[in-house]
Parts: sequence; structure tokens; C-alpha cells
Amino acid sequence: MKILFIASEVAPFSKTGGLGDVAGALPAALAALGHEVKVVTPRYAQVKEPHLSPTGHSLHLRFPFGEEGGPILSLRLSERHEVLFLENTHFFGRGGIYKDAFGDYGDNHRRFAYLSMGALQAAQRLRFIPDIVHLNDWQTGLAAVALRRGFQGSPLARARTVFTIHNLAYQGQFSKDIMGELGLPWELFTSHDGVEFYDTVNFLKAGITFSDAVTTVSPTYAREIQTPEQGCDLDGLLRRHHGRLTGILNGIDTREWDPMADLALPARYGVGDLSGKAVCKRELLKRAGLPAGDAPVFGVVTRLAWQKGVDLLLEAMPTALQADIRLVVVASGEGHYEEGLKALQARFPKQVAAYIGFDRELSHQVEAGADYFLMPSRYEPCGLNQMYSLRYGTVPIVRATGGLVDTVEGGLDGNGILFEAFHPAALLAAMRRGLALYADPPRLEAFRRRGMERDFSWATSARRYESLFASVRKE
Repeated sequence: MKILFIASEVAPFSKTGGLGDVAGALPAALAALGHEVKVVTPRYAQVKEPHLSPTGHSLHLRFPFGEEGGPILSLRLSERHEVLFLENTHFFGRGGIYKDAFGDYGDNHRRFAYLSMGALQAAQRLRFIPDIVHLNDWQTGLAAVALRRGFQGSPLARARTVFTIHNLAYQGQFSKDIMGELGLPWELFTSHDGVEFYDTVNFLKAGITFSDAVTTVSPTYAREIQTPEQGCDLDGLLRRHHGRLTGILNGIDTREWDPMADLALPARYGVGDLSGKAVCKRELLKRAGLPAGDAPVFGVVTRLAWQKGVDLLLEAMPTALQADIRLVVVASGEGHYEEGLKALQARFPKQVAAYIGFDRELSHQVEAGADYFLMPSRYEPCGLNQMYSLRYGTVPIVRATGGLVDTVEGGLDGNGILFEAFHPAALLAAMRRGLALYADPPRLEAFRRRGMERDFSWATSARRYESLFASVRKE
């Protein structure tokens, strides 16, 4: 199949979260299956890739707010995998992707209308007529509307659209005044299944409503977002379209996250020989400035945000640290959470080490050197760190939500520890189960091996997308 993949961020060129990881890895996995994939994304100021080459084509788009355009640049990553960068310094030549220190950019509706329309025009310019247009998150929602309403007289009309929700909480809501700015017909605002959402324009709703199929990044999350608790006010819409909704678990980059080949680790190890993990634990404690010993080490690598349950972690840890345990954290984000971690470290200096910031090497060392990995998320569409932990033989302790349920298996013969209630007592009980497991080394090793034997490669996920694409195309 020919697949046009549109995303507002693509790792390693641009990334703020899981969307960037998916847009970097899934197209490569689909290309490896034999499909021809073109990824379209903005060229932000931060994209310094020296090997971009001109395609000889440019965009020229007319909106009621004015005319916009710019060159289309190319980076071919493999025979069947090409990334197209849309250059427009007015929209994308800024310090941030979505916002700056003052908040979200006020013209994000224009910026991502340009991405949506520009990606479709780029396909036309390059004479690439896709079978599937794969859209990702609210920034590409208008492309689904355009394909259904504006391209019916063109070869692009044959394309089927698949829209992936990476996080339902981010919806791209704007004042209804933008209908005129973008040239959207008012009937799309007044119709029941249009773009209107509580008297605003909702780009995510547009993507859901006008696409042929909708996916999320885990099966459990696909069920959860159809409930009032996690539906972010779109649960009714999603229940109406449940026949088109599928949950496909994200994969991980098994080349970067491989304990047998990871150069960030002081020792390599695998499921057949776990001896190197003890070396990683010893060196992690040394780097963290914590006393060595046989105490279990709990690791955290996270974004400090409400979604991640950082408040629950901070509330539970003073009690948990009454036991002989160690906690190593690598995190950054909201300032009050950062201050909370610093206060925890100051109170328990011989048990807690908190690194505020992003450190790729240290993140790998935490995954390898910890005995347990904590993820007390309020909600988690997919989650990646629990999969990294399983691959590294580190037992995840996670809340039973979203993709965490789909990857971590609880019980006596599982690979991790799950807890249900979002409450400090539930997290503390899960950690006590971890301490009991730690006191039984043969059973702990069995947990580790079962986790390491799971296949979380993108090849598995790509085959599921391939099957969905084929089904949508046939319909």
C-alpha cells in the first residue's frame, strides 16, 4: 500500500511526547513490511538535519486569512520510507512546537491547518496518490475534513483515512470565529456530526468524525475513552462511532532499548544471563550518591504532570521510605512537583536521589539498575517506560489503567504488580508486594525473565496497523 502519514512531530527531528516516538518508528516498521510510506511534518526551527534535500516543489495555499507557502524538503530514510518537511518560517520558525513561555501560540489553528492542507497538497505535487492517509492527533484533524469535502474531484478521493488518538485530553479547541478565518463552511459547525463542540471548534472531533477508522494507542484505552470518567466529554461521540474504533498497542524501539547492546550501561545482560543487572544496580547507586547494599531500588523516569500521578507518589513516599529502600528519580515538568521531589530528597538524603531534567543516559541506567519501576498514572493511553522496564528485567509497579493493563501482567505468575485505586494506600500496598517479592529471589528472577521474554517490537504493532489498513481499504 501507499501510505501518507501526517504528524505534527516526528522523532528524532521533533518531539514533545509519545506522538513523536510513534511517528518516528511506525512508518519505518510499515516500510519494512513492504509498504511505501511518506511522512509529512513541519520543519521547525529546531530541525537542523543537514541532509535535507529540495524536492523542487513548493506549497501555495490560499486561506481567507491570507496566502501561505514554502518549499517541500525531503529526507529519505530507506528505499520505501521518506520524510517530507514543510518549510514555512512564519508558522514554524519559532522556538517551540506548540507554545512558548507565555503559553500556546495564538495562531495554532492556522499553523496546523497549514500542515493538514499542505500535506495533502504535497502529495499532489509529488504525484503520490495514497491508499491510506494516516492522521495523528488534533493537529491533523482538518485533513480528514478536507479529504471528505474538498478533494472529491481529485485522485486523492480514493484514499481512506485512519485517525489515531494519542491522548484524548489534547483536543485542539478554538473559538468558532476561526471558521471564517480558515474558510470552513458553517454547515460543518451547525451539523450534529461536524466540528462544533460546546460552541467551539474542536479539531480532534473533526478527525474522529470524518475519518474512516479511528485508533488509539492501546486496547484498554480504547474502552476507557468511551466512559464519562476518561472520555474528556467526547465519550458520547466515541460510543456512537465505537464500530470504527480500535486499540492498537504502541511498540518500542528495540534497538535503542536492548540491555544486551545498550552502551549507556556499565554492563550488558540478557534473559539468559542476568548477572550484569547487579552491576548496573551497584553503579546506579554510586552515580546517584546513595549508599550501596542489598536494599531494593525503586526507579522513576517521568514527565512531572498531573496525568502521571506525581502527587500520589509524593504523598505515599514518606511512608514507603520508612522501610529500607532506595528511590532514584529522573524527571522534569511542573515546578511544584519539582519542588516536591527536592523536598523529599532533602528529607531522606540517604535514600532518595532526584535528578531534575532530562538525561538520556541516566534514564537508561535507571531502567537497568532499578529493581522496580513506579508508574502511578491517573490515566495512561499507552505508556512506554513500563515496556522498557520489562525488557530490562525491572519489575513495573503500575496503576491498572490504559496501556499499563495491556502490558503488565499481575498475579503470582505475572511480570509486574498492578494496583487499582488511585490512593496512597493502594500504591503502598503494591510496593509492599514488591518487597515480599524481593525477599524471594527465585520468584523475583522468574518475574524478570517473563517480562524480558515479551515482544514489544514495532513490527508486531505495524502488522496490526497493516491489517486495519487493508480492512479499511477493502471497505
